Amino acid sequence: MANEDELMAARRTKAEALANAGTRAFPNDFRPSEADRAAREALVALAGAEGPEGEAKRAALPEESELSGDEAQHALYGRVMAKRGPFLVIRTPHGNAQALVRKDQLPEDQAAMLKAVDLADHVAVRGPLIKTRTGALAVSARSYQHVGKALLPPPAKWHGLKDVEKRYRERYVDLWANPGVAAVFRARALVVKTLRRFLDARDYLEVETPLLHSVRGGAAAKPFTTHHNALDLSLVLRIAPELYLKRLVVGGFDRVYEIGRNFRNEGISTKHNPEFTMLELYQAYATFEELMDLSEAMLREVDAAVRAAHPELVGERSFTLAEPFARVTMRDAIVAAAALAENGRLLEGTTIDRATLDDEAALAELAATLAPKLPPADRKGLTGAPSHGHRLLTLYEVLAEENLAALYRNADGTKSVPVFITDYPASVSPLSRRKDDDPEWVDRFELFIEGREVANAFSELNDPDDQAERFRAQLDDRAKGDDEAMDFDADYVRALSHGMPPAAGLGLGVDRLVMFLCDQPSIRDVLLFPLLRPEA
Repeated sequence: MANEDELMAARRTKAEALANAGTRAFPNDFRPSEADRAAREALVALAGAEGPEGEAKRAALPEESELSGDEAQHALYGRVMAKRGPFLVIRTPHGNAQALVRKDQLPEDQAAMLKAVDLADHVAVRGPLIKTRTGALAVSARSYQHVGKALLPPPAKWHGLKDVEKRYRERYVDLWANPGVAAVFRARALVVKTLRRFLDARDYLEVETPLLHSVRGGAAAKPFTTHHNALDLSLVLRIAPELYLKRLVVGGFDRVYEIGRNFRNEGISTKHNPEFTMLELYQAYATFEELMDLSEAMLREVDAAVRAAHPELVGERSFTLAEPFARVTMRDAIVAAAALAENGRLLEGTTIDRATLDDEAALAELAATLAPKLPPADRKGLTGAPSHGHRLLTLYEVLAEENLAALYRNADGTKSVPVFITDYPASVSPLSRRKDDDPEWVDRFELFIEGREVANAFSELNDPDDQAERFRAQLDDRAKGDDEAMDFDADYVRALSHGMPPAAGLGLGVDRLVMFLCDQPSIRDVLLFPLLRPEA
């Protein structure tokens, strides 16, 4: 088998042949018109049209022997994916179509160019549409143009490759070699476009806020650090845009949103990438309950757009967005999960009820009993928790989170429904507004689909004194070893001191939403260029 250098050498020889034929290996003289672009999309659609209507339209085309010479000329251009005798299969962003390219139908110089064509080259042909002997559509080339040389061949049997990392690393090949991959990223673009359209229609203002922060905040996470040389200033890459967006609410923008990249220096998994896209929105004079309604409507609208444009990606889902989402408090979810058979074995007959969860000593005793049976990270979260609220959150993550899909089903029980988990402890929610009737808890929800978080929202804390105290508590947590705790943001406290109206905010993970809507198992499958270790 030839190695890469040998393959490139053979193709460079073809490139020299192109020069002898009067063109360059990498020319820049092909200019399709807007009419050409539209016609190409239409003929690719006709080539792939299924059913009686498509067959009838192709059947009405003449065979090549029936051409009279005055037929309309159609442009087809793209990457050569296959050579089958005189036929070239050409891939476009809209799909494949084929061209019948005979040397005796071309001028001499163009016939010489055709001899140098390799798989993966870019070419353009123009000619009348015909039907082949098998009834398929083709462009019968009356002109042929070399548009761009590929010095490397397409990967052999790309669809059968087992090296998934190679696909991620060479996404520039993955996209044109696997049309299904390209469809995912077209759907992703549609998701973002639909989110914008949904919010713009409701008078939200799209804004941009800094990626470089001097104070880390907006979420509990480890930051990436950098340094600004001119200012001699240590900075962190944005964990979340939250505190800047809420400054804008103080400034009088009642409805704002941003769709942008965030960075968290955490582990990589099928659900986590250190660089990710989030939608954050804030609405004055609203509560977290209203954002539940907004979230349901928004997700359904986005889902409808994806279903209409990319039905091939939807698949047979184990969840449904069509029925009402469940709304459950964190403590109720723990109690329900404790009754499941698997957790029952873990708990060994220990009963968990609301009274146990609300009693700090009882919960600490339960945690001590349960901790030895758990992985080290969960064990530390239970026994080393800095507060009752932190311990309760860990218990929820251990017992309930992965079981939400089993606990909350649609009316006939065939599919899970998304779940809003509400009523979080104030100690794990440093930016949320406390409940008026019970200040140990906050007005907050997280939205889960199939046990995976896709959104986080709360009624915003707008009391500057309470916010300052929460920031001080974060510093205390850091002193106790919590390396994800926030900094004290004095300017943000000053902003609140100028008066922020009551408001609610939502953060939605765009990558995870695309995973769910397009049936993709890993976050890397919805990121064009996921973070990978450098090649050796």
